Amino acid sequence: MTASATTGSPVRARATSRSRSTARTRPNWLGAIGGFVWLAIIIVPIYYIVITSLRSQAGFFSTNPLFPPLSPTLANYALVVQNDFGLYLVNSVIVTVASVVVTVAFALGAAYAIVRTRGRFVRSSFSLFLLGLAVPTHATIIPLYWFITRVHLYDSLAGLVLPSIGFAIPITVLILANFLRDIPKELFESMRVDGAGDLRMLVSLALPLARPAIVTVAIYDGLHVWNGFLFPLILTQSPDKRVLPMALWTFQGEYNVNVPGVLAAVVLSTLPIFVAYVFGRRYLVSGLTAGFSK
Repeated sequence: MTASATTGSPVRARATSRSRSTARTRPNWLGAIGGFVWLAIIIVPIYYIVITSLRSQAGFFSTNPLFPPLSPTLANYALVVQNDFGLYLVNSVIVTVASVVVTVAFALGAAYAIVRTRGRFVRSSFSLFLLGLAVPTHATIIPLYWFITRVHLYDSLAGLVLPSIGFAIPITVLILANFLRDIPKELFESMRVDGAGDLRMLVSLALPLARPAIVTVAIYDGLHVWNGFLFPLILTQSPDKRVLPMALWTFQGEYNVNVPGVLAAVVLSTLPIFVAYVFGRRYLVSGLTAGFSK
C-alpha cells in the first residue's frame, strides 16, 4: 500500500500540474469579447471626432458621418489657429504647469513627513488630506469666488492656479504617501547613519524612487486642470484670460453650425495631454497601485 501511494502521488502531481497548465492556457473568450466591446465604445467617438475635423462644412451634411472624407482638408484647423487658439493654449499651459509643479512639490514634502515622522499630529494630518477628497468642488464655488475677489485675483491666471492646487493636493498626497511606504526603511536608516538629514533623504532617495508616482500624479492632476471648466467660467471673464475649455465653448458659440471647426479645436486641445500620456504611460500603473498591495 505504501508503494502504491508512493507511485500514485507523482501521477496525481502530474495530473494536477497538467490541469493547471490547461487552465492557464484556456482562452478567456468572455473577457476578450468584453475588451473588444469596450475598445469599440472608446474608439468610435475618437474616430468620429478626427474624421469629422477633416471634413468641409458642406461635406459634413452631405456624407455618411462614419465614412472617411473623400477629400480631407485642414481648413478647419487653420480656422481654429487664426482665432487666437495659440493664446488660449499658452494660458492653459501656464495654469496647468504652475498648478502641477506646486502641487507635486508640496504633496511630496507632506507625504514624506507623514510617512517618516513619528509624531501623532503629523500622522493624523493624513486624515485631513483624506477629508479633502470628500469636499465637492461645486459646494465651494461661492466662498471661493468671495475669497478670490477679496485678494484681487479675479480675472487672472493666478486666480485659476490657486484653487487648482488646493483641490489637487489631497489625492496627490494620498498616492505619494502610499508609494513612499513601499520604500524599504533600511534605505532611510542607512542614509541616516551616514549623517544625511531629512531634506537630503527627500531629494536624494525619496524623489528618485518615487518617480513613477510623481509622473502618475502629474499626469492625473494635469488632466484635471487642463480640462477644468468650472473655475475658468466663474473666476475669469476677459478674452485674453481664457483657457482651452472656455475657448472651446466660445468656438461652439461663434461657429455653432461649423461642427468640423469645433471638433478640430477639440483635437488640437487634446494633443498636449496625449503627448504627456505617451511619455508617462509606463509609470501610470505602478504609481496608481502603489501601496495598495499590502
